[in-house]
Amino acid sequence: MTKPTAAEPADPSPGLLARARRRASSTIALTVALGAVGFGYAAIAPSSAAADQTPSADAQRGQQIYQTACITCHGRNLQGVPDRGPSLIGVGEAATYFQVATGRMPAAAQGSQIPAKPPQYTEEQVNQIAGYVQSVGGGPQVPSGNLRDGDMALGGELFRLNCAQCHNFAGKGGALSSGKSAPGLGTSTDQVIYAAMLSGPENMPVFGDNNITPAEKRAIVSYVQTLKETKDPGGNGVGRLGPVPESIVLWVAGIGALMFAVLWIGAKS
Repeated sequence: MTKPTAAEPADPSPGLLARARRRASSTIALTVALGAVGFGYAAIAPSSAAADQTPSADAQRGQQIYQTACITCHGRNLQGVPDRGPSLIGVGEAATYFQVATGRMPAAAQGSQIPAKPPQYTEEQVNQIAGYVQSVGGGPQVPSGNLRDGDMALGGELFRLNCAQCHNFAGKGGALSSGKSAPGLGTSTDQVIYAAMLSGPENMPVFGDNNITPAEKRAIVSYVQTLKETKDPGGNGVGRLGPVPESIVLWVAGIGALMFAVLWIGAKS
């Protein structure tokens, strides 16, 4: 009597084979796609990394100045030092140029508002420091070229809408809250005005390119600088403040002269 043999396994169904083939093809396609992305990134990344690791000659000179004058407050890697100075990562060339070109940095002491003073560095050195900060931390940059090629009429409208409430309609500056003040624009260069709009120093808001376009920023610079260079058509006006305050000054001066004359006549008689 023969022993029963074990049942042989049945052949896999066609459906199982089809699903297995689909999984295998999907895995192969995903592997090929990831490999292509990896090869593409490897072809591009070395050149950009090399560029980041090799700063320009001006940035290298700016790094030397930074390590001498700025590292104590802002740190070796621009990360900032607690209770001394903020991080400079992301502030960009614009903020660095504004602060150093106006003499606000290096600061003699901390305070609610760092006053402007004669800069300690030449224009070339200021650009070198700004270039170094830009190369390490990135951020907004002041464009090169002519910054006054905008529409002056548009610039006047934008200035009155966005700037006059703090800087005065004539750009003479004015008082703010908490003992602060908006500086006058009488000695500000094109680059300083543009950098201030990009960086928003102290109480000033940041006017990014989404708020005020580069063309509109140039228009504002053109208006402010033309306003400074154009003589007041009314003669020796009171800071271009308009006929009403100028008339008040004349009225007060006239009343004062009249009172002096009355007192002088009374003393004589």
